[in-house]
Amino acid sequence: MNKLAVAMTPNRADDVISVETRALLEQSFDMCWAGDDLTSSAIAELARGSDVLLTSWGTPQLGKEIWADGNGPKVVAHAAGSVKRLIDPVIFDHGVAVFSGAGRIAWSVGEYCLAALLTLSRKLPRFDAMVKMGGWKQTGFRGNDLAGSKIGLLGASSTARALITLLKPFGCDIVVYDPYLDNGLAAELGVRSVSLAEALSCPFVSVHVPDVPATKGMVTRDLIERIPDGAIVVNSARGPAIDQKALLEHALTGRIYAALDVYDPEPPAFGLDVLEAPNLLLTPHIAADTTECHLALTGYVITDVLKWLEDGTKGRSFVDPAVWSIAA
Repeated sequence: MNKLAVAMTPNRADDVISVETRALLEQSFDMCWAGDDLTSSAIAELARGSDVLLTSWGTPQLGKEIWADGNGPKVVAHAAGSVKRLIDPVIFDHGVAVFSGAGRIAWSVGEYCLAALLTLSRKLPRFDAMVKMGGWKQTGFRGNDLAGSKIGLLGASSTARALITLLKPFGCDIVVYDPYLDNGLAAELGVRSVSLAEALSCPFVSVHVPDVPATKGMVTRDLIERIPDGAIVVNSARGPAIDQKALLEHALTGRIYAALDVYDPEPPAFGLDVLEAPNLLLTPHIAADTTECHLALTGYVITDVLKWLEDGTKGRSFVDPAVWSIAA
């Protein structure tokens, strides 16, 4: 029986391992569990001699020395999102297979983006603020339908694809800017591939790019100035992708609406003008933070790990070393 080392605290394990998945783990593996001591040395000792290392948020970066003696785990299963802060890609040279829960997280982020688009298109924060101040129907403004609208997505990542699926009943015209998206794949997704400027010219814009050098500051002040009046911008990806100062300046004039779940830096330090603006929806990097999403993460990766161990199948959570440089 393969040995599995759980490199997360008991509290985190309760957060990302459902009752059903825990039973599957105990049935499928000879298991050893970490305690509250998650130092690098403790994890290295835990990992030694294991076949699979199960990690999550809070697991320290895995040093390449874990694999130096050839006795390191042959699989890392990350019950969380990006593995870029967890592993050194040199471990791929040791034949280590890596799996990530990012695909499951993408669905929850997609739901957040849909909720944000609907919330701001119907101007619910403004109506909420008005009613709390004693106002009623004579507002001078009105919400808009999302159905049939043109939506620009920056990036064709897994979160973008989740949102595309969720938007299908709304009959939207979806365009995507992504230099790696060819016309064939765009057609499969039911979208059109366009330039960055055209994607940002839409009345609805959602950002789904990874945090890589090429995306830092990609939405410049000049591009923000060309976003149409009344447009809605949602950023659930990475704060540095957008000139945040310029975006907030345009939002505070009332010209555009924005839903921000990520910032540059985090946590942000905003004044009351930003915090009280009814055309801004601000959340603390929680787009994927749902009970169901967290509890599903270990099952999502372990199902693929078991198949990999059985016959080498690369499931949906497999991290392809070939796309490491452009991955989130």
